[in-house]
Amino acid sequence: SPVLMYTDLKQLRELDEKHYRATTLSLAFKPEERNLRQAIESLVENAKDAVKNNQTVILILSDRDLQRGQLMIPAAMAVGAVQQALVANDLRCDSNIIIETASARDPHHMAVLLGLGATGVYPYLAYETVEQLVARGKVTLDIREALLNYRKGLNKGLLKILSKMGIATVAGYRGSSLFEAVGLNEDVRRLCFANVPARIDGTGFDDIQQDLQQSFHKAWLKRKPLAQGGLLKYVHGGEYHAYNPDVVTSLQRAVATGEQRDYDVYAKFVNQRPVTHLRDLLSIKLPETAKLEKHQVEAKESLYQRFDTAAMSIGALSAEAHEALAIAMNQIGGHSNSGEGGEDPKRFNSLKNSRIKQVASGRFGVTPHYLVNADVIQIKVAQGAKPGEGGQLPGEKVTAEIAQLRYAVAGTTLISPPPHHDIYSIEDLAQLIFDLKQVNPKALVSVKLVSTPGIGTIATGVAKAYADLITVSGYDGGTGASPMTSVKYAGSPWELGLVEVHEALVANNLRHKIRLQVDGGLKTGMDIVKAAILGAESFGFGTAPMIALGCKYLRICHLNNCATGVATQDETLRREHFSGLPERVVKLFEFMAEEVRDILAHLGLAQLTDAIGRVDLLERLPGETKRQQQLQLTALLESAGVRSEHSLYCTDKNPPYDQGKLNQRLLELCKESIDARNGGRWSLTIRNDDRSVGASLSGYIASQHGNQGMAVAPITLGFIGTAGQSFGAWNAGGLKLHLTGDANDYVGKGMAGGEITIKPPAGCRYNSHEAVIMGNTCLYGATGGKLYAAGCTGERFAVRNSGATAVVEGIGDHGCEYMTGGIVVVLGECGINFGAGMTGGFAYLRDSDGDLHRRLNHELVEAVSLATPIIQEHLRGLIHEHHEATGSLYSRELLRNFEQVVESFYIVKPKTADVKELLGHRARSTAELRVQVM
Repeated sequence: SPVLMYTDLKQLRELDEKHYRATTLSLAFKPEERNLRQAIESLVENAKDAVKNNQTVILILSDRDLQRGQLMIPAAMAVGAVQQALVANDLRCDSNIIIETASARDPHHMAVLLGLGATGVYPYLAYETVEQLVARGKVTLDIREALLNYRKGLNKGLLKILSKMGIATVAGYRGSSLFEAVGLNEDVRRLCFANVPARIDGTGFDDIQQDLQQSFHKAWLKRKPLAQGGLLKYVHGGEYHAYNPDVVTSLQRAVATGEQRDYDVYAKFVNQRPVTHLRDLLSIKLPETAKLEKHQVEAKESLYQRFDTAAMSIGALSAEAHEALAIAMNQIGGHSNSGEGGEDPKRFNSLKNSRIKQVASGRFGVTPHYLVNADVIQIKVAQGAKPGEGGQLPGEKVTAEIAQLRYAVAGTTLISPPPHHDIYSIEDLAQLIFDLKQVNPKALVSVKLVSTPGIGTIATGVAKAYADLITVSGYDGGTGASPMTSVKYAGSPWELGLVEVHEALVANNLRHKIRLQVDGGLKTGMDIVKAAILGAESFGFGTAPMIALGCKYLRICHLNNCATGVATQDETLRREHFSGLPERVVKLFEFMAEEVRDILAHLGLAQLTDAIGRVDLLERLPGETKRQQQLQLTALLESAGVRSEHSLYCTDKNPPYDQGKLNQRLLELCKESIDARNGGRWSLTIRNDDRSVGASLSGYIASQHGNQGMAVAPITLGFIGTAGQSFGAWNAGGLKLHLTGDANDYVGKGMAGGEITIKPPAGCRYNSHEAVIMGNTCLYGATGGKLYAAGCTGERFAVRNSGATAVVEGIGDHGCEYMTGGIVVVLGECGINFGAGMTGGFAYLRDSDGDLHRRLNHELVEAVSLATPIIQEHLRGLIHEHHEATGSLYSRELLRNFEQVVESFYIVKPKTADVKELLGHRARSTAELRVQVM
C-alpha cells in the first residue's frame, strides 16, 4: 500500500545510509521572511540538491514540526512542485517522494498526492485521531487493528479511484496528474501543477497564503471551537446548499398552490442566491421593458418539447414516483427517462411510458421490446455526479418486482460495470448506435457524457459516430445517492463542458446535425436561458421534479427509507407517505416555461434557439469575494460565442452511412410470416460488413408480439460466411440464427430469446476447441435465449448475462463478469478473472489442467464439484444440446467419455447460492435429465 504506517516510515528512515539515504525537508516557512511562492521555490531547490549532491534516495516532505508563527506549504503544492522539478532535471528516478502530512485523511487526499507524484503518504494526524478514538473508548478495537482498518478503508477508496480512471496499478497512477484545476491561476499551475489542465484562471499564491494565515491563526487560539460547516449536509449559517430548506419549501409551495407569486418567491431564492455555480457570475442583460409582446414568443408547448426529466431508474425511485414523472412529461409533450433499470411492459403504449429508454453499462432490463417502445434511446457513458463509476442499487431496494424487471436476484446489490464493455473506442460506440438504430429505426440515439476536460473532442467523435443527441452532465447531476467523495471531487461544472462541446461541434461543422442537451442542477427559467446562450437547446431536470413530487432532499436515497416514499421500495413508506401528483410536476415546467418566455420577450428573441451563442446578452458580475472577482470567464464566453456558416442548433438529421441492407432484405422476406405468426425458414450468405444481422427482425417481432413473440412459430435463418459485428443482437424469442462460418465481436448482445448457433464449415481440419469462432464481448447483457458455438470465444464472454444459456468450447479472460442469471458451459480452456462481480446464475467449467482456482475471481464466487447425479445429468444434457446444434466432434467426444471427464468439471456459482437450489426451477429426476450416450 502507498499509505504508510508508522513502522513503515520508521524503517525507511533507518535504512542503510550508504545505499538508502533518507532526507527530511520541512514544509514550514516564516511568512515575514518569505512568501508562499518563495517558500515553494526554496523547497524545490533543496529537494534537487538533496537528490543530486547528497544522493538522497528517500526524500521525505514533512509538515510535522510546526512552530508558532510559521505557515506550512500545502502538501499537494509541495509534492507537485518537487515532482515536476525532479522530472525536469532527470532526477525523479533517483529518489522516492514520501509526504508526511496532517492534511491528508480520506482516499481523495491520498489520490491527489499520489497522482501528483508521491511514492507514499504518511497521514500522521489521521492515525493519531484513530488512536485517540480508541483511547477514549469510542472505537472498541485494539489500536493496531483500528489503524489497519483505517488504512484498509483508504486502500479500498484508492482502488476505486484508480478503477474509475481505468488504471490497474498504483505505479500506473503515480504522477499521472489526472485532475483538472478549477479556478487556479497560471502562476500556481506553472510552479506546482504544470501537467494539470485548467479551463478558467483564478486564485493565486497570495490568496492561498491568506487562507493559510487564517487557518493557522485559529490553530494557535487557546480555545479551539470546531465549526460544523455543513459541507456534507445543510447547517444553518454554514456552507450554502443549492437545495436548502428555503428552496425546497418554496418550490413545493409553488407547485401545490399553482400561484405565480409563490413561484416568484422560489425563483428569487434561486436566481439571487450567493455565487454557487459559474453561471451565477453571469447576468443576463435584461432591459426594463420587453422588446416583444409575450404572444410573439415561442409558445410554452414548444418549449416543453425541449424539457426532459433526467435518468432515474425504477428501483432507485418508487414505482409511484417513476410513473408520476412519466405521466407528467407525456401530458406536456416532454420526455421522461427510464434510467437504467428497465421498465414494466404494462406501461408501454400508455401515459406511463418513458419516452427515453436508457442503455447503461449494466444493460439491466434492456430487451428488444423495451427498445422499440422508445422515442429516444440514451447511451449513458457517464453520470455527472460520479464519472467513471457504474450505477449501484443496494440489495435492500432490489425487491422481487425490481429483480424481475432487471433480470436479477432479489435482495442482491446490483452494480453496473464502470465501462460499457462493448465501447472501447469511438468506432465501438458507432457500432452500438448502429445496433440501436437497427432494432428501432424510428428512435433518436442520445449519448450522455460528463463535463470533463477534452469533452469537446469526445463529442465530435460521438457526432461522427452518428448519434442524434449529446447530453452534457455537470457534477451536480444525480447527487441523491452518489458517494459523497464523487459528488465533491469528481466531474466539473456543466458550463465548462457545454461550451467546450458547442465550440468543438461548430468548429467541425457538426453542430447543425446534433441536438445538444445539458443537465445538472437546473432549477429555473433563468438557468435555462443561460444554458441556451452557452450552447444548449435541450434541458434535463432531475432533482427539481423530484422535489415537486414531495422529495425533501434528505440525501438518504440509497438507504431505502425515504421519508416521502419517493426513493424507496418499502411498501409501507410508499403507501403511507408518497403524495406526489403528476400535476405538480406539470406545474413546475409550466412555471419555468413562462419564465423563459418572459426573459425572451425582454431580450427581443422570438425563439429560445435564437439565444444560442448570444454571449453579448451576458455580462460578467463582479462577484462577492476576491476569489470570485479573480475568476477569468473571458475564454468561456469567447468559446460560447463562436459563429458558423451553418445553424448553431440542430436542423439536420445525422444518418449513418451503413443502411443495413441485409437487415432490410431479411425484414422484406420475413415480415408477412411475422405478421401472420406462422414462421418460416430461409438460407442466405453473409459477409463481414453485414452488421447487427437479425436486429431489425427482432425489433419488428418485439413491436408486434413482444420479446417472445415468435417462440410458437420460429423464424429460422441459415447463413454461410463471416458475420460482421453484433450478429444476433437483441435476438427476440422465436428467431433462430444458424451460422456456418465465424463471427466478429458482440454476438448475441442483449439477446432476449431464440437461438444462435455458430459452427465451422464441414471438412475443417483444425480442432474446434482450439480455434476462435467468434470475437469479444459476446452475449453481453443477454436476458434469455440459447447460444451454441463449436469453437472458442474471446474476452468478456457473457458479461452481465442475466438469463441466457450458452455452451462454448473455450473463452478468454473476464468471463461472466457481473452475471446475474443464466447458465454458461465452457467445455475447454477458460481465461483468468472469471466471475468477477457475479451475483447470479452459474457456470460449468472444465479444470483439465488443475489450475481452475487461479483463474477465478474468488471475491464473490466459488467452484464446487458436481457431487449429485442430477447436476451431472444436467451438464450432460447441455453438452448433448450443443452437439445436436453444432455437430461438434469435441462435444461428441466428451459425451462418449462423460463418466471420466465429468470429474474434471466444476460448478462455479455465487457464494451466496445453494448448489442444491441451482436447478430448482428445473428439478427433475436423473432419468428425465439423462440423454442417450453416443
